[in-house]
Amino acid sequence: MIVGTIFLVGWAASKVVPGTTGDFILEIPPVRIPKLSNIIIKVLARTEWYLKEAVPLFIVGTLLLYVLDALHLLTAIQRVLSPLVVGGLGLPAEASNAFVIGFLRRDYGAAGLFAMQRAGHLTPAQTVVALTVITLFIPCVANFLVMLKERGRRAGFAMAGFIILYSFGIGVVINAAIKIFGVRL
Repeated sequence: MIVGTIFLVGWAASKVVPGTTGDFILEIPPVRIPKLSNIIIKVLARTEWYLKEAVPLFIVGTLLLYVLDALHLLTAIQRVLSPLVVGGLGLPAEASNAFVIGFLRRDYGAAGLFAMQRAGHLTPAQTVVALTVITLFIPCVANFLVMLKERGRRAGFAMAGFIILYSFGIGVVINAAIKIFGVRL
């Protein structure tokens, strides 16, 4: 499903994004021993970019997580998601926590699913469904903020909406296929 998604999104993007396709030509640069000064300059430039561009987004994402938790909105979001997670995906209600936290910090969402699986709360089939959904899901709030910054609000929200619907839709399809065909994992 994930490989199919990569091809599908690539095809769809080629239809939606304007412009002509170029030839895929890869020139191999000459291989030389790098100069220490070039390495230092490149490392400093990339470190500066990271500190200016990425770190503020991580801070905003962490702040958002804190505010949502302080206002008890995380639990409200989890309650809203619970019917989809339990009914559509066939996962325990606690798995909705992993998806909410996964949007804010993907590594925490995956860790939550791993902890559920290790504790015996997820069957192998449920694990496949959960991991497929979280893999196809928006990587994190920082990525979402970059989408908004790079593409604008309208396109960013449209992309996020599509990604969320698509990832959960694929999870529902996989869950239904497992139930219909009786696939044993």
